[in-house]
Amino acid sequence: MKADHAQVTRLLKTARGQIDGILKMVEEDRYCLDVSNQLMATQSILKKANRMVLKAHMSCCVKEAVESGDPQEKLEELAALLDKLAD
Repeated sequence: MKADHAQVTRLLKTARGQIDGILKMVEEDRYCLDVSNQLMATQSILKKANRMVLKAHMSCCVKEAVESGDPQEKLEELAALLDKLAD
């Protein structure tokens, strides 16, 4: 992975902490909208981490494939990923 490891790790650890907090909220039968807000905040962090990983992939792996003259596999991988993101 070519993304900034420290930054991605920090984001993922933050998300993990938030998930632990959400689990506790559910166990405590907290207000539904409070739980939902925390879920959305966690999703936002995970999306940010994913964007960082994907940007690094495009600027390194895909760029190298294009420069080598054989980008088809990497482009197909990105297209498949975009299909998943649309779901």
